[in-house]
Amino acid sequence: MAGKQKILIVDDDNNIAELISLYLIKECFDTLIVNDGESAIKEFDSFEPNLILLDLMLPGIDGYQVCREIRSKSQTPIIMLSAKGEVFDKVLGLELGADDYIEKPFDSKELVARVKAVLRRFKPVVSTVTESDDKIVEYTDLVINLTNYSVKYMGNIVDMPPKELELLYFLASQPNHAFTREQLLDQIWGYEYLGDTRTVDVHIKRLREKISDNSEWKISTIWGVGYKFEVLGR
Repeated sequence: MAGKQKILIVDDDNNIAELISLYLIKECFDTLIVNDGESAIKEFDSFEPNLILLDLMLPGIDGYQVCREIRSKSQTPIIMLSAKGEVFDKVLGLELGADDYIEKPFDSKELVARVKAVLRRFKPVVSTVTESDDKIVEYTDLVINLTNYSVKYMGNIVDMPPKELELLYFLASQPNHAFTREQLLDQIWGYEYLGDTRTVDVHIKRLREKISDNSEWKISTIWGVGYKFEVLGR
């Protein structure tokens, strides 16, 4: 059927992969299953998925490396799947550019809800940009362009995954306004996002590593609340 969104499922456990595929087909997605990292990278180019469900523990090239390879050439959303529930594993996955992280075993409704939420948040990136609708925020030494998804800091282009850039743009476009972690999750990841608020903390940490505070602005932590883009002197 024309118009179906395509999901690439990467899992070395074919029983789990087939089950995931059944859930998604029922929701009118088109799916393709591969069982190793090399096949995932190969099929990505030919299948051209709208989203990837990526297991971490794969034979040969693991899920982290697959994510790294795909992120080097595409912003296609990636949801990592893993039996590992450690914060370190989640943080690493998000730092490599994953859009979400789901622990195994997972509920089928939760999986589908997260897939839909990530796809919903990603669609504006590829479908609503027009030349007359530029979305640019400028400060001293910082230009955030949501139209072409670029950030320039101190005159240099800074590489950022889509969610980092969207978070920075959202905060910077509303200076000195404090947002809770829950509000930021709703705005950037979608109201159906079922992750925990540490996702926001991880992305803020990465932003601070890439753009240091300026004498005129900074990303501030509001203890007990959340974060704000603070313009000093206002």
